[in-house]
Amino acid sequence: MKLSHFNFDLPEHLLAEYPSEHRDEARLMVLNREKQTIEHKYFKDLIDYFDEKDVMILNNTKVFPARLFGNKEKTGARIEVFLLRELNAEQRLWDVLVDPARKIRIGNKLYFGDDESLVAEVIDNTTSRGRTLRFLFDGSYEEFRRKLTELGQTPLPKYIRRDVEPEDEERYQTIYAKNEGAVAAPTAGLHFSKHLLKRLEIKGINFAELTLHVGLGTFNPVEVEDLSKHKMDSEEIIIDSTATQTINTALKEKRRICAVGTTVMRSVESSVSSSGTLNEYSGWTNKFIFPPYDFSIANCMITNFHTPKSTLLMMTSAFGGYDFVMKAYKEAVKEEYKFYSYGDAMLIL
Repeated sequence: MKLSHFNFDLPEHLLAEYPSEHRDEARLMVLNREKQTIEHKYFKDLIDYFDEKDVMILNNTKVFPARLFGNKEKTGARIEVFLLRELNAEQRLWDVLVDPARKIRIGNKLYFGDDESLVAEVIDNTTSRGRTLRFLFDGSYEEFRRKLTELGQTPLPKYIRRDVEPEDEERYQTIYAKNEGAVAAPTAGLHFSKHLLKRLEIKGINFAELTLHVGLGTFNPVEVEDLSKHKMDSEEIIIDSTATQTINTALKEKRRICAVGTTVMRSVESSVSSSGTLNEYSGWTNKFIFPPYDFSIANCMITNFHTPKSTLLMMTSAFGGYDFVMKAYKEAVKEEYKFYSYGDAMLIL
């Protein structure tokens, strides 16, 4: 398949600037692959499609406040610094993106906070916008991390043009987030409320948790027409024995196994054994799933509505069937579903 197969007209007003008022009251489009039917529901109706001993796989990564604003020494120019990942805790080295990048050269110092108690020095260029920073801070590592959290903002995706608001800190995070390390939320999980999780638990649905630390690569547009030439950014995954036991038991018993989000789907598909079961894994993945693709673990998925030409739309099409998913997207635009990170959800059975 080619990149152009994944283009469609998406009116700007359908990009969600804000989440739904209550997490589980986002809309839910339900696609049944066997019957080729499309239903319009609400997210809380999800419970009607699952039975006792079915499994939902969740990504428990936690978004950290990765967006900082600093001032360049001497000129005082305001510079946005986006923390991508920690390279060395002891030396306080970080991989970051800077904007505007043309002003930031090796040796420059950036000052953060009203009291300028946090300083960073640029020690390397990695890409046109990428830099390696060494943070200079008087205090322990724990105090340094606390300072970053205090100065950082919720890293809302760039398509959201408004300023960050206090409720974004809570809403751009799943309620089951545990392991800090993501710079973007695994958005399918944003729709689960405490109440809905409780109801699913009472019904006897089992949960398996894994971690994939979502990187900014999730927003990278595909720029090659031949999809086999596209390179995904690597992201870190942890799948432990508790998760593999729960999932492999459900596989054996032929239960419904639902991947909550594209990040979960990539994680499990990156760690399939030769006999088609899930292996424990701790490492990195750059797996790119596009049609045609044969899935091994999950037989159902929840995902948001994605933007044209995105790798996320490609994976969704591989799972739901290209023609069926594109037909559903056409209907989603007509019915004015909300798209992207804060948008509505789709359940593919």
